[in-house]
Amino acid sequence: MASYGGFWIRLVAYIIDAIIVNVASFIVGLVFGAALGGGMAASGNTSPEQIAMTANVMGSGLGLLIGWLYYAVMESSASQATVGKMAFGLVVTDEQGYRIGFGRATGRFFAKILSGIILLIGFMMVGWTARKQGLHDMIAGTLVIKKGTMADTASAAVFE
Repeated sequence: MASYGGFWIRLVAYIIDAIIVNVASFIVGLVFGAALGGGMAASGNTSPEQIAMTANVMGSGLGLLIGWLYYAVMESSASQATVGKMAFGLVVTDEQGYRIGFGRATGRFFAKILSGIILLIGFMMVGWTARKQGLHDMIAGTLVIKKGTMADTASAAVFE
C-alpha cells in the first residue's frame, strides 16, 4: 500500500526547491543580464528603461527555463525527486508507482501553472484528495509517495 506525500510535507519540500531554483536563476540571470546590459549600453541606442525591460523579460524567461529543467530532469531521473522531496523521502511516480519520463515530468511542471492561477486551489487539493494529488498530479497522472511504498519505482522508460 502506498504512503502518499501530504500537503504540509510537500509544501516544505517545495520551499526548499524554490530556494534552489531562485538562487540558480539569480546567478544565471546576473551573468546574462550583465552581458546583455553591457552590450546594449555599449551600442548607445538604448535607454535605461529599454535595458531594464529587456532584462526583466529575459530574467522571467530564464527563471521559467531553469525551473522547468530542474523539476523535469530531477523528477524523471533515477532519484525520481527534487532535492526538497529527497529530503523527506518522497518520490514522484505514475499512478502505478513507476518512474515517470521527462515528457510526463514536463507536463506536470507546466500543469502547476494551472494549479497556481486558480487561487492555488490546485495545490490545496493535495490536502483533501484520497491519494493526496494536486490538480497538476491529476492532469499528469502522477503520485507523490514515500519512497519504497509502492511498485518497483526504479523501472520505467525515461521518455514517455
